[in-house]
Amino acid sequence: MNYIGSKKKLLPFLEESIKKTVGNKLHDKVLCDLFAGTGIVARNFKTKVKQVIANDVEFYSYVLNRNYIGNFKTIPSEELIEKLNNLEAKKGFIFQHYSEKGKAGRNYFTSENGQKIDAVRIQIETWKNDSKITENQYYFLLASLLESADKIANTASVYGAYLKKIKPSAAKTMVIKPALFQKTENNHQVFQQDSNELIKNIEGDILYLDPPYNARQYGANYHLLNTIAKYDTFVPRGVTGLRDYYKSDYCKKGVVLKSFTDLLTNAQFKYIFLSYNNEGLMSEEIVKKTMEQFGKYHLETTKYQRFKADKTENRNHKANHTFEYLHVLEKL
Repeated sequence: MNYIGSKKKLLPFLEESIKKTVGNKLHDKVLCDLFAGTGIVARNFKTKVKQVIANDVEFYSYVLNRNYIGNFKTIPSEELIEKLNNLEAKKGFIFQHYSEKGKAGRNYFTSENGQKIDAVRIQIETWKNDSKITENQYYFLLASLLESADKIANTASVYGAYLKKIKPSAAKTMVIKPALFQKTENNHQVFQQDSNELIKNIEGDILYLDPPYNARQYGANYHLLNTIAKYDTFVPRGVTGLRDYYKSDYCKKGVVLKSFTDLLTNAQFKYIFLSYNNEGLMSEEIVKKTMEQFGKYHLETTKYQRFKADKTENRNHKANHTFEYLHVLEKL
């Protein structure tokens, strides 16, 4: 999934920096990814630590993390995936409100794919309600649907807008591919809570923080993934078919510092790592001064290619890169 702020390319840098501070032996450590998103960082450490705690306030993120992190033992899937891929199309909510030829005229999906998404989503819920699948299978299948639908979405990347014409990748017929997860001996914890509230009720060794950097609200940019995941009844708003969404304090300039300070105050973790970049609402100096109040601080940096919503966008070489800051705190 092409995701704003994804740390996939930065995983070697993050792991190296964490081991440099904590030590190479992570097998007895509990690591929390508090703003997990698609769970890329949590997944990277799932097999390397004693336990992962993954959290994100968005439901689509919870679905992905509940599968990739929460599932840790083999579950039957091949027959279920085959059945989903062979379902007859249905003109349901996604077709009517978010597909070409639907009554709302929003071209997020082709007519064919919109109907396939509806058929698959309805079938998954029917199996759950009829106790034909377990909770683990339910989230596995939902995660498989979300990722498969995202691959054929007719957008530049995020769901803040759709393209007027169907692009080649969106014209392909959706195929549900299994969202395969890593198996481990130990179980893990997955939450869907406000991070500043959850932090009061959990503890561990390593706390990784990757909050929003700027005013961009994830609930708006990925609203359609929430709609597919929840498959609830509401009236889509405006041209893009928005639903009501959670607004993070970390996207608000006037309150982000207080929220960050409160989080550090309540964190029951010895090692805290904050991913942030040079374009964030909090400056490098403000973050440094704030974290220094709680213990021993240092900074790791790396240069990397920025996220581009539209890969065809013409930007100069300099503008295509930014600096990622990893602020490190050993809390005393």
